[in-house]
Amino acid sequence: MEELDDADLSRVLVVGTTCAGKTTYARQLSQSLGVPHIELDALYWLADWVERPNEEFRTLVGEAASGERWVVDGNYGSIRDTLWTRATSVIWLNYPFFIVAGRGLRRTVKRCITREELYAGNRETFSKSFFSRDSILRWLVTTYGRRKREYRDLFDQDQYPNLAKIEFTKPRDAAGSISVLSSLR
Repeated sequence: MEELDDADLSRVLVVGTTCAGKTTYARQLSQSLGVPHIELDALYWLADWVERPNEEFRTLVGEAASGERWVVDGNYGSIRDTLWTRATSVIWLNYPFFIVAGRGLRRTVKRCITREELYAGNRETFSKSFFSRDSILRWLVTTYGRRKREYRDLFDQDQYPNLAKIEFTKPRDAAGSISVLSSLR
């Protein structure tokens, strides 16, 4: 694992399981670094939770990440070849299940109550969030283990030697890293 002070923060990926806080962390880091923030979910989802066609998604991601400096958050394996080869650092928010499950539950309930608008006008609802096969909470439970194994393999292999790899296993360490990382730019 790369030390923080060795990281090139020109183009940073923030990855982790569903509900780990990738977007919040990436937004804070991009603001601290003064670089654009690219949220992959916002590029992926169309109205009514329709998935954007893969080629269109790839094109949008390629255009959004064509700049020399950015912070991207998200876990889309279909565009890994585009982003991971271009990025300079990857930050993995590798938190225990009880942390992400608690965050996911709180976030989902809050969004259902406040009717917060997400990507393309989409909103989370109680029925979709708790009683649907498309539930974000169900997605979290069914993908958590696979996602952790996938990122452990990616971090342990040297498939992307261009990347400085930073892993946080505690939210407080990740939060504290923002000021450290922004001082490195």
